[in-house]
This record gives sequence, C-alpha cells and structure tokens, in this order.
Amino acid sequence: MTPAMKGLEFTCASETLLALPMGALYWPTERLLAVADLHLEKGSSYAVNARKLLPRHDTRQTLSALATLIDAMQPLTVVCLGDSFHDRDAIARLPEEERAEIQRLAARVRFVWIAGNHDPAPPPAGWGDVAEEIDHGPLVFRHEAHFGPADGEISGHYHPVAALTVRGRGLRRRCFLTDGRRLILPAFGAYAGGLNALDPAIAQLFPDDYDALVVGRDAVRRLSWRQLRPDATLG
Repeated sequence: MTPAMKGLEFTCASETLLALPMGALYWPTERLLAVADLHLEKGSSYAVNARKLLPRHDTRQTLSALATLIDAMQPLTVVCLGDSFHDRDAIARLPEEERAEIQRLAARVRFVWIAGNHDPAPPPAGWGDVAEEIDHGPLVFRHEAHFGPADGEISGHYHPVAALTVRGRGLRRRCFLTDGRRLILPAFGAYAGGLNALDPAIAQLFPDDYDALVVGRDAVRRLSWRQLRPDATLG
C-alpha cells in the first residue's frame, strides 16, 4: 500500500477507522469505503447556468480518484454520503465515458448512494442501492449530521476545511472532524469547495472538544480545533 493510502487510524464509537489522505474513510473490519459530496457534474452545471466558467472535467477527476481508492483498498462496499450529483439533472449531463466508468465501478463493488439535498433523485438501476441512511453495526451513515447526541454517526454535507498558519503562511486543507462519537467527512469532489471547521454551523454539532484530521498530500494529521483559525467560507 502506498503512503497516500495508509491514512490515520482513529476511533469513532469504539470502531477503528482510517482517514485517508485522498479524503475518504475506510472501515477495515467491514472493508467499507465511504466518500462524501462528490458533486459530479458541478462544472457542467455552471456552464449551463453561465454563472461561472469552469473546466468541465471535474467528474472525470473525481471518478479517477475514486477508482484509485477502490483499486488500492479493495472494499466490499462503497458508501457515497449524499450530494454525489450536483443537481437533479446532473445524471442526464454525464458524458458517456463517465457514465460507463460509474457502471464499471458499480460492477466491481457494491455501491450505496445516500440521498443528499442536491441529488434527491436516485441514480439509474444497476448503479447500486439507494437509501436515506444506513445503519451498519455501531455506525450510521447519513448525508447531514443530526443535531444532538449521535453516537456512531458518519456524515458529510458541510465540506469541512481547516485553516492553518504554517511558517507564517495561511493554508486551507480539507479535513475530517470528530469528537470520537460522530464524524464529518470532507468533500471528495474536485470542485466541492468548503466551509471553515470553526464555523458555528459545524461547531454547534460538537459541544465539547473535537479534532480536525487534516488531509495532506501523503498523510493525515490530527489537530485540536484550538489549533485552527477562523477564515472565510471557501468555494
């Protein structure tokens, strides 16, 4: 396994998990890979709406990264934690090559597509199972965290980003957020953007201490929320 796939080991609801540098979660005992907020076809959405010109290669980049993870980790199940498609019409805009790649991946491993606020319409038949949320042993996988106690909750939605000062330079990095009871994943999509990990919308979900598992190129580093700094919303 390459260094970029080794990840950082931590516990949530007493389960041993791996936060991978590519921004995905791996549950070794269940051979389960989870990714959040792919936002496939975000680039084409902007092109259609003429709000912003972005290269229309985000879906290809995101699927390539996902395929790399599947090759490396060999999971039995891939859980996509909602907002996998940027909008209700995103599937219709998928180029044939990207559509075929999703079908190829879904033929290799079981996919579970959790419904998000951007993509309430289910993907086509043959691409995997669809659910509002799934309970898997001590963990529950859903798109958006529920306010209040939620032992074993795994979610996405917020696209958390850690703002840091390193050697006098301001840096922004995707991050996982956890207090050992719940976990919020970073966005996996190439154009997903992010929300500061100290934003009140996120901080209210962690009434006590919480940590940021900050994603680097080849490693994940664990930092207390106290080591982060406020910053503007990204993307």
